[in-house]
Amino acid sequence: MPRQQGFTLVELIMVIVLLSVVATISVQFVALSTRGAIDVGDRQQRALQGVVLSEQVTREIREAFPLSVRENGECLEWRPILRATGYEKLPTGPDFDQVQILPFGTIIPEGARLVVYGYGSARSDLYGSNDPGPVSPPVNRVELTDTTVTFRGSDQEHRFRERSPLKRIYAVGDRISICQGQGTNGRWLYRYSGYSHGADQPTTSELAGKSGRTREVMSAGLVPGSLDLRVEPPSLNRGALVHFSFELSDPDGDETTEVSQEVQIRNVP
Repeated sequence: MPRQQGFTLVELIMVIVLLSVVATISVQFVALSTRGAIDVGDRQQRALQGVVLSEQVTREIREAFPLSVRENGECLEWRPILRATGYEKLPTGPDFDQVQILPFGTIIPEGARLVVYGYGSARSDLYGSNDPGPVSPPVNRVELTDTTVTFRGSDQEHRFRERSPLKRIYAVGDRISICQGQGTNGRWLYRYSGYSHGADQPTTSELAGKSGRTREVMSAGLVPGSLDLRVEPPSLNRGALVHFSFELSDPDGDETTEVSQEVQIRNVP
């Protein structure tokens, strides 16, 4: 009787074990490769988010009236420049309610304010309309070719304390603040506008609870408490320097990406 050929049970078990080892290694290799690709994608997404957010903040800050930029450790605040021109004649008696200017060349909305120079004034003076002072009361709407700006209201009048060497005058809009949320909102970066306040800079909690203001979300995914703000005051030959940094976190892991930016405000009065 011829001898039958085949595999023994031991050989079959060894093959099964070897195939299991190879399969396990292959699965782990694919899983690690996939996880690595996902991690790289997440890092690239956070980096892109940081670039976009930094550029957005930088562009806004560079449109600020340079003497008005300030921070209180929680928020960055400034007055945006709408347009600049030269003045022919600042308010004089008896009513002090008009400014003679060269045309702005664009429409200045009702409620904007005029600023003349401002050096020598406290930064808080740029957030009020003390008479005399560097900032005017709200003005009426100014058309493209208007050469006279009138302060809004029948009883409004103002005297500018400073004079500009080049007779420059600026139209500035409502103040703007950028703040990181607190508590459960600490992962969000907000932009506040359309609010009123005194000479002191408002805090995050004050802006969050203020009625009538506009709050816009600039970014999500910030590490709570990571927003760092520093402002170097302007000098006679340069505008203010603004340094800001923050960290973006991975929602599915522990990785973070730090973003740091320095902005020089070039539009010196």
